Amino acid sequence: MPQASSLAAPTIVLDAEAWRAREQAHAERADALTVGHRARAARGERHPIEDFLFTYYAYSPSLLRRWHPGPGVELADAAGTPRADWRWYAAGPTPGSLLVDHEAMQREKAPLLRAVERMLRLTASRPGQFGCFGLHEWAMVYRQREHRHPVPLRLGQDATDAVVEAHELRCTHIDAFRFFTPDAVPRNRFAPTRELQPELEQPGCLHAGMDVYKWAVKLGPLVPGELLLDAYELARDIRYLDMQASPYDMAPWGGEPVRIETPEGKAEYVRRQRMFAEHGNALRARILEAWLGPAVG
Repeated sequence: MPQASSLAAPTIVLDAEAWRAREQAHAERADALTVGHRARAARGERHPIEDFLFTYYAYSPSLLRRWHPGPGVELADAAGTPRADWRWYAAGPTPGSLLVDHEAMQREKAPLLRAVERMLRLTASRPGQFGCFGLHEWAMVYRQREHRHPVPLRLGQDATDAVVEAHELRCTHIDAFRFFTPDAVPRNRFAPTRELQPELEQPGCLHAGMDVYKWAVKLGPLVPGELLLDAYELARDIRYLDMQASPYDMAPWGGEPVRIETPEGKAEYVRRQRMFAEHGNALRARILEAWLGPAVG
């Protein structure tokens, strides 16, 4: 049984029926979101779009299934449940209740939490850049005969290289840039590094939008479960555009091409990129408010 902590009084008290219903609804939603991945994993199959998030971030479906109420929510009659043994939970002010031990996590994970907060706030504070057209995936195969994904190139190698050479590369995200081929690296306007990531991250970047999911996972019980699944769904949807706009032929996996080598494809890419940027910033704001409370001023 967790010991009571010097926590601020909860702002919401959920009776057992209410929080168990939310927990069950969350588990069912998580199962529906991961059913395809789990079935393919059991068969030893891979979907290059839908399974990517589980390998790139290495977060399991079981992690998505675990519901947290977020800080400031007291769960009545929860002390006798398995949740009592979960890390970062403490006894609430009402006998038999539990709540997220926000203060303990803030103390023990201070460097990580400061870094996540800084990344979320700085990214959201900048104007989005919408001139990259998803060419980071093209730069990962530029003048390269062996590719990361065992999928044919839609235009072939020579025509793919020609698309790269006809455009300026403008990638700002280190976890895309680090996979550029050696010949593509000097063609990029920016030179992203891990140290520069807080200074370069911007909401128009598809990978920064997918990373909202990563930051939500790292915050653990400080993020309500429903919000975590919202971030996962955004990352999944972004991944579809990422690969639809890539040089790979994704049509067999439901990824009809967004032909960014054409004016029409560029317009479609930017339209969806702007939508994802707005959605990503809304999620960043919701995560910060759930975790730290409403912004002041």
